[in-house]
Amino acid sequence: MKKVLIVGFGDVAERLVKRYAGQAGFIGLIRRPERAAELRALGVTPYVGDLDDPATLKRLPRADGVLHFAPPPSAGETDPRTAHLLHALSRRGRPGALVYISTSGVYGDCGGNWVSETRPVAPVNGRAVRRVDAERQLRNWGETQRVQVSILRAPGIYAADRLPLERIRRGTPALIAKDDSYTNHIHADDLARLAWAALFRGRSQRIYHAVDAHPLKMGDWFDSCADAFDLPRPPRVKREEAEKVLSEALLSFLRESRQLSNARTSRELRLKYRYPTSDDLLREIRLSRGQMKLF
Repeated sequence: MKKVLIVGFGDVAERLVKRYAGQAGFIGLIRRPERAAELRALGVTPYVGDLDDPATLKRLPRADGVLHFAPPPSAGETDPRTAHLLHALSRRGRPGALVYISTSGVYGDCGGNWVSETRPVAPVNGRAVRRVDAERQLRNWGETQRVQVSILRAPGIYAADRLPLERIRRGTPALIAKDDSYTNHIHADDLARLAWAALFRGRSQRIYHAVDAHPLKMGDWFDSCADAFDLPRPPRVKREEAEKVLSEALLSFLRESRQLSNARTSRELRLKYRYPTSDDLLREIRLSRGQMKLF
C-alpha cells in the first residue's frame, strides 16, 4: 500500500504511524494548522481540512487506503462529517480500502449477553445513533463504489496513560456486583494494529469487534486498576443509589451491559493481541512499580 490517509489524527493514529513507519506514506487530515509540525516530526504529510467544511476537502490527496478515525458531531442523528469525507474521496479518486473505528455502543443494552457481529443494532443514545448512521453511509458507499470497507466496533480504549485513575482517586462509586454491567476493552496499541490489519485482510463491508477476549464487570475493572496503583477500591452502591449520585454521562454507560465476542476478528484479521486481556497491561504496571520501589 503506497499512501494511507488518516482522518482523525489522535492517539490511536499516532500509535499506528509509529508502529508501521516506512510501510506506507502517511497523510494526516488535521483541522488546526499548528499541528502540522507535529505530524511532520512523525513522518506524516499534513493536510489541513475540516470535515465540517466541505470546501476545505476539495484538494484532499488521493490515497490507496483510508483510516477513518474521526468521530461524528456531538449533536444530531446523522454524521455529516462522514458524508463530506465520502463525497471528497469519490471526487478525488476512490481508495482500495477504508477502515472505520465505530463503537460497541451501537448495540445498546444487551442484558449482559454475549454479542456477535450479526446482532441487529439498537442504539439508545445520541452518540450511538450517529455512529450507526456513519456505518450505514460507509457500507452503502463501499458497495456502490466497490471499495473494501471494514468497520471496527470498539469499546473502552485503554493504555498505561488511559486508565480511570482520576475517577478512582475521587472515590466515584461503582455498582455492587449483582447490579453491575459488563464492559469490554481494547488496548490502544491493539486497536491501531487491528485497524492496520483490516486494511489488508478485512472483507468487504464487514463488521469486526475490536475487543480483547476478557469482558469484565465495570466495578471489577475499576478494582483492578486501583490495585495496580495501590489505590483504595471505589465504594460500591446499589443501582438505585447510583442513579441519585452519578452524572448522566456515567449512568449512560452503566445502563448498557454486553459481552462482545472477538471470534470473527481473530479468525479473519489473524492478529495476535499484544494485550489479550486488560490484566496483561495491569500486570506490567504492577511489575514496573514494584521494581521502582526497590530503588
